[in-house]
Amino acid sequence: MTNLKMNLKPLDQWGVTDNFPLIISGPCSAETPEQVMQTAKALVEKNPQVKVFRAGIWKPRTRPNSFEGIGIEALGWLQDVKKETGLLTSVEVANANHVYEALKHGVDILWVGARTTVNPFSVQDIADAMKGVDVPVMVKNPINPDLQLWLGAIERIHQAGITRLGAIHRGFSSGQNGRFRNAPRWRLPIELKRLLPDLPMICDPSHICGNRDMLQEVSQKALDLAMDGLMLESHPNPDEAWSDKNQQVTPDALAEILESLNLRKPEGDAIGTVDFLSLHRDEIDLIDMEILDTIARRAKVVKKIAEHKKEHKMTILQVNRWDELLKDRLAMAKKLGLDDKFSKELYQQIHLMSIRIQTAVMNAEKET
Repeated sequence: MTNLKMNLKPLDQWGVTDNFPLIISGPCSAETPEQVMQTAKALVEKNPQVKVFRAGIWKPRTRPNSFEGIGIEALGWLQDVKKETGLLTSVEVANANHVYEALKHGVDILWVGARTTVNPFSVQDIADAMKGVDVPVMVKNPINPDLQLWLGAIERIHQAGITRLGAIHRGFSSGQNGRFRNAPRWRLPIELKRLLPDLPMICDPSHICGNRDMLQEVSQKALDLAMDGLMLESHPNPDEAWSDKNQQVTPDALAEILESLNLRKPEGDAIGTVDFLSLHRDEIDLIDMEILDTIARRAKVVKKIAEHKKEHKMTILQVNRWDELLKDRLAMAKKLGLDDKFSKELYQQIHLMSIRIQTAVMNAEKET
């Protein structure tokens, strides 16, 4: 898919300063007026980089009878935060009524959550409620790794007339107990950015990590991948938070994380960078062509093998042969200094392609 055309405004036209990166912070949930104001004041004091205050007002939970947010009452608390600290405010909206109430209470930036992005009907209702208003909107990726759903939600909001539009990468549910609460799958936000180069991309390390320990690591990775900002959850007493306590940090801890981040220079800022990158990218282009040519030649050999197996009524898969091949190729890859996990995944994909080719040959009618 080629780049898509959208009339999008940059972050410096969102009402925020053009400082890089944009930092959004605040508690997972607004719990009490005191907790909200205490967090906001501490963020302003400890973290001048924070420009937007976030708080969950409506909390879509997996099961009922758990804390689902304070609701409309908490919007008044955000008004007080803005008046007292000057921070812009941001909340998640999951239906048309949320949009109406948030705008009525002067919320500056809205975001569509991951559980909502997955449902085009809900996104369309939200988009319809936004017609005729000039408000920045951020769209979180859907909980499942589906780029088209993410892109579709962004398109629906844009078609409602919203031009101050951004995306939030918060990771994807894997259904497994892995290192991350939500797997980053960095290639998906990178591909979205390729399709929409002018779309601001914010990373949400809190939801990717699900714990405090990896927030700095994921934040740095996001900035290294040229993301435009970070959304990090902060709470004065994280261990006592009413929701997602493990992924929140105090304003003091947030300051340490932000202070530790290395801000890389954009491409072209360093002397000689453009020429250096151009030369080596040309080299990568040639290598990629060789890789694709090699894969294509391998596919032709696989097809010849499949035709032989068909003629002699042999099965497609010989398990012992596959086991030996995999061990041999992984040993070769290790000698070349390649990562074991990457090499295994790569060769498994190559083998799956071989299986598909052989299956197609086996199922084709015999030529006469």
